[in-house]
This record gives sequence, C-alpha cells and structure tokens, in this order.
Amino acid sequence: MKKLLLPLTLLTAMTGSAMAAGNDVKVGVLLGFTGPIESLTPDMANSAELAFKEASDSSLLLGGKKIVPVRADSTCVDSAAATAAGERLISSEGVAAIYGADCSGVTGAVAKNVAVPNGVVMISPSATSPGLSTIKDNGFFFRTSPSDARQGQVLAAVLKSRGIKDVAVTYTNNDYGKGLADSFNNAFKAVGGKVSITAAHEDGKADYSAEVGALSAAGSKHLAVFGYLDQGGKGIIQASLDSGAFENFVLADGMIGDSLIKAIGKDLTGTVGTVPGGASKGAATYSDMAGKAGIKKDGPYVGESYDAGALIVLAMQAAGSADRAAIQSKIMMVANAPGEKIMPGEIAKGLKILAGGGDIDYVGATNVEFNEVGEVLGSFKEVEVKGGKFATIKIY
Repeated sequence: MKKLLLPLTLLTAMTGSAMAAGNDVKVGVLLGFTGPIESLTPDMANSAELAFKEASDSSLLLGGKKIVPVRADSTCVDSAAATAAGERLISSEGVAAIYGADCSGVTGAVAKNVAVPNGVVMISPSATSPGLSTIKDNGFFFRTSPSDARQGQVLAAVLKSRGIKDVAVTYTNNDYGKGLADSFNNAFKAVGGKVSITAAHEDGKADYSAEVGALSAAGSKHLAVFGYLDQGGKGIIQASLDSGAFENFVLADGMIGDSLIKAIGKDLTGTVGTVPGGASKGAATYSDMAGKAGIKKDGPYVGESYDAGALIVLAMQAAGSADRAAIQSKIMMVANAPGEKIMPGEIAKGLKILAGGGDIDYVGATNVEFNEVGEVLGSFKEVEVKGGKFATIKIY
C-alpha cells in the first residue's frame, strides 16, 4: 500500500500556500504540448481547465477564489525537461497542485524528483504504466486512467473475440511501451494467443523499414503497435504499408487519435484497438459539456482530464485551504464513497456541500473510485476504424 501519509511535521515543512495575488490559486497543467502525443494534449488541457473554470465561475471555491492554470510542457518523452518544467511550476510559480503529467516515464520522473519531495499532489489523466502502481509517492500521486495491467487483458480479450490468434508486437522503448507490451503478451498467451515476436522501436527515426522487416519475418499477419500516434508508432504503420509487410493493425491508447487517421488514410480501415472510456451517465453528460466547450468530446483522456481537475478543486474545498498538504489529505475523501454523488457539471454543487461540512463522492465522467494506491479500475472502449474515424464497438 503506497498511500501512507508522511508525518504531519514533515508535511508542514514541505508545503506552503500556493496563493497568487488576490483571489487566485495557481494549479500546474503539465502535458506534452510538444512531442509524440501533441495532437492529443490541447483537448486534454482544455478539459481539465473546464473543471477549473467551473469552480472559479461558481464563486464558491474557498470563499470566492479563482483557479489560474499554469501550463508547462512535459514533452512526453524527455524526463529531464519534464522535471525542469515541474520544478518551475513548483518553485517559481508556486502551484498548489499539478494536473499531469501525461506519459508514464516523464510522470514518474516528475513525481520522484520534484513533486513528492516538495509535497505536491499530482493527478495524471493518462500515465498508464503498471510500474507507477508501486512508486514511493508518500500519498501524493494519483491517476484517473486505469493501469495498462488491465488494458493488456482487455486488448487480449478483444483479439480473442475477433478470432485473432497470432500477432507480432512492437512497442515504443520506454516505461509505457514496455509495460503495456508485457501486460498484453502475458494476457494474450493466457487466452491461447501466440506472440511471434516482440521488438522495441525508438521514436524520432525517419526510416522504420528495418524494424518492420524484422517484425514481418516472424510470420504474423497482424501487427500490434504500442507506441505514439504522432511519432514512431505512426512511422511503423506507414513503413508497414509502404513495404506491404502488414495490412492489419492492433492499437492501444497511445495510438488512438484523429491525427493518425489523417496521416495514414483509408489504409487504416478495419484497425482495432482499445482506449480508456465508458458509456455511463456521467460520460454522456461530460460529452455534451465538452462539445459545447469546443473540446473533442470523444478524444482520448479528455474525461479523465476533467475528472483530475475536478478532484483538485474539490479537495481544496474539503480542506478549506490551497495548502499543498491539506489538498493531499482530502483527495481520497472527495473521490470515494460515501457521500453525495457528484457528476460532471456539478462541481458547484460539490463545493457547496463541502463548504457546509458535508461529504461527497465524486463520480464524474469516468466513474472515479480510487483503490488504496490512488488509481482507478476504469473501463475501456473497443474501437475500430470505420468511415474515417475510430468507432466504439464495445465497452469492457
């Protein structure tokens, strides 16, 4: 169990008020605005900031305070740059908490090197590596996205249901890719599938023909690509199509997005994959809200982003303070039962209940309920490229 609290005296020494001038409270927004998922992050950031705006506009947060988002670039892949960005948010900007980071490697680096040592809560909407379940976070790291330990199982079930029994696997050479590949390989073999080859690929290369040649030589007709839609994963698929090595692709969350379909075109038709998401009442409500706000309502990790933002402001209200340690102490309380259920668009309702000394159970867009290590079980969508878009086939 990793949600053990630090001694109160140590917490107090590590933390401080993150108030800006007047009624402003700064919150960090740490995402890969450049890098291999840069086409996804604008909607993710806008979604979290939609929750911040909802709280600010209510005039109920901490007696009328406003949230000021402070954006910083995690790059998704450069841990040193992400750590520097996190340090700036914490030390220079004085943020109360951090929404983010996004990709697993940079998230772990920021948590270990700057957030946890300084007693700052991080809530990631998209860092899914199984390894993050056991980091020594002293109770300051949470994620609203489910672990890839579960995604691997779901994807294996999807392939079994479609009669796909033999695949080659390539993964981006980092914590996310390796963790997902291991999870999927174990789960696929457990349901009777065969993995003919598993090989890492590096992002940022101009030519992936050698990697594709080795994958193709293993003899599978389907290629599972666990990478990034704006980087190496896209390059692997394009090289596969150019050479005729593969025509059938299996994708996971880091590859799901409109930019991939735009780049590859109709050759991607029939591609299957998985991405976190569900079909709950909260998801439907959030979808309507996102559409009205100009956010891609079915984009990857947008619901998880809204929920992460909502949890930060609700924890502030429950604590009665923007103090970093106080926020941490209330995240689990506002996220989990018992309490009045709070849905998307009801942040003001939650703030009012908390101000009156009541308890809430934030459900949100993704049915948030944290386990003892601060992460969700979550649900996944089976998707397939049809008619030039990722269409949802089934919810797991």
